[in-house]
Amino acid sequence: MTNPLPNLDASLIQPIASDDGQHKPRILLLYGSTRARSFSRLLVEEAARLLEHFGAETRIFNPSGLPLPDDAPGDHPKVQELLELMQWSEGQVWCSPERHGSMSAVFKAQIDWVPLALGAVRPTQGKTLAVMQVSGGSQSFNVVNQLRVLGRWMRMFTIPNQSSVPKAYLEFDEGNRMKPSSLYDRVVDVMEELVKFTLLLRERPDLVDRYSERKESAEELTQRVNQRSI
Repeated sequence: MTNPLPNLDASLIQPIASDDGQHKPRILLLYGSTRARSFSRLLVEEAARLLEHFGAETRIFNPSGLPLPDDAPGDHPKVQELLELMQWSEGQVWCSPERHGSMSAVFKAQIDWVPLALGAVRPTQGKTLAVMQVSGGSQSFNVVNQLRVLGRWMRMFTIPNQSSVPKAYLEFDEGNRMKPSSLYDRVVDVMEELVKFTLLLRERPDLVDRYSERKESAEELTQRVNQRSI
């Protein structure tokens, strides 16, 4: 059987304990290019292998076929697939190529389809997030910085570590696996940290329970009660 992580020295990995025998941490991975050989996709696939090694369950969303925001009804199959995965996940990995100094339109469109609330459910609030980027040139942090802002706007816990891979076309071999390097080691660090933070923070709604939202909910409940009594 082929070693799924040939570049990882497993002897240096400390076991990540699960919490009270619950299900594996559920991690959704998003990437930002539909090219046949998308380096953001290859990096996400490498990240998924690492996450599974650390005991997580992973799912990767393929953005191909996702319509532009507001250019299709909300019941479009790709939109529904994305929203279901958003609600399924307890943590996420976002990875976009840098284009014109910014995240790609393909990536941003995925987030723009996600509302802050789906009925009474907030699909991203309180979930953990790891951010990564790939570049065709020298190393840059434009995209990861933007993704951090976007993650905060979506009310997520973005972990401290991050990954930026410059000249990504040099970092993957003919089998589309990431080559051994300090850049690969950083990806290992990020995924290990994401699993740890997800185990710590999942199922802790008290950490994101906001006064303003409780107040709004109470006012809505009062209005419904008053309407029924009329």
